[in-house]
Amino acid sequence: MLLEAGPVVKLVVLILIYSSVVSWAIIFYKGRVVYRAMRESERFLDFFWAKKRFDLISQGLRDFPHAPLSVLFREAYQELIKGQKRREGEDVAPAFDLGGSDNVARALRRATTSEIQRLEKYLPFLATTGSIAPFIGLFGTVWGIMDSFHGIGETGSASLAVVAPGISEALLATAIGLAAAIPAVVGYNHYLAKITNLSNQMDNFSQELLNIVERMGRR
Repeated sequence: MLLEAGPVVKLVVLILIYSSVVSWAIIFYKGRVVYRAMRESERFLDFFWAKKRFDLISQGLRDFPHAPLSVLFREAYQELIKGQKRREGEDVAPAFDLGGSDNVARALRRATTSEIQRLEKYLPFLATTGSIAPFIGLFGTVWGIMDSFHGIGETGSASLAVVAPGISEALLATAIGLAAAIPAVVGYNHYLAKITNLSNQMDNFSQELLNIVERMGRR
């Protein structure tokens, strides 16, 4: 049917096939990235509460290269170290509020934003495909039906044998449009929900980390 379709319908179908292939590639890629981030974040949380000491936790960060929570801790710890060096240079009485919790909070916000952007990378393509693929397919269908009726007008025959092939070729575009859109929408909603859970986990961890820093500073 595709080989016998008109050039516009062929172009529409090729665009939809390309969008579908890219969408499936993104779905598999994001599955690997998101689920790996979830697993390593859970492992890092257990490691964090088991070690308790920041210096020991920092030494074990290499074991969690894909965990968003480990990135948050690394940024916060680096900010603490910078604050400590500033205090030592200014000969201030030692305290573990190294640089102040405000600096740590800003570092955590930056790291959270960066990690969310990394996790959401390529998701807009899934959302776009899910939104416009049915309309692109519908455009191909409408164009194919118009072409079929134009052919009917030229031949002067409206028999089923004349009408059916053109209509079936036109409907092919809508079918492929739906086949491209449905997995894209499902994949987008699924991974968006997972990333939202990771974002909430990062917010909770950031708050816990800030509380620990403030308690250490008061001591």
